[in-house]
Amino acid sequence: MELALLVLRLVVGLTFAAHGAQKLFGAFGGPGIAGTAGFFEQVGLRPGRLHAWVAGAAEFLGGLLLALGLLTPFAAAVLIGVMTAAVLTVHLPNGFFNGQSGYEFNLVLVAAAFAIAGIGAGGWSLDAALGLDLAGTGWALAALVAGLLGGLGAVLSGRLAGKPSTDPGQPHVT
Repeated sequence: MELALLVLRLVVGLTFAAHGAQKLFGAFGGPGIAGTAGFFEQVGLRPGRLHAWVAGAAEFLGGLLLALGLLTPFAAAVLIGVMTAAVLTVHLPNGFFNGQSGYEFNLVLVAAAFAIAGIGAGGWSLDAALGLDLAGTGWALAALVAGLLGGLGAVLSGRLAGKPSTDPGQPHVT
């Protein structure tokens, strides 16, 4: 079981880290911060540059933490948050299937992060090496709830930042 958990953590975690590197550094043909910020502005995540940095850092660092098995449920929560925001801003209107830019892939990644948070990082992890007992149903549910609320909060804050003020005495924010 230790080998299986290690492989799962490495594949899922490094996949996230690679996506974060695309956003942050333009690695692997990614858009970098400027391109990600522009896209985020288009989908209503304002300010785009701030959301690009947060999403890129969350994917990159959260993915590395998951791969290393360090602070696993916290890494899972961050990654679930990013996937929640991605589903709400981009994928949900396209339906389920990834081939039509749906949320299928995001859902699988959320399920994997949730499962890893519940099962724990395993014996071949930094959590185990440091004697951190961060596994179980409570940790998994906390990661899921925190991630869902965090992703929803990011989307709402991004959308509200671009809304004109209803108070005529307040300046318009774009």
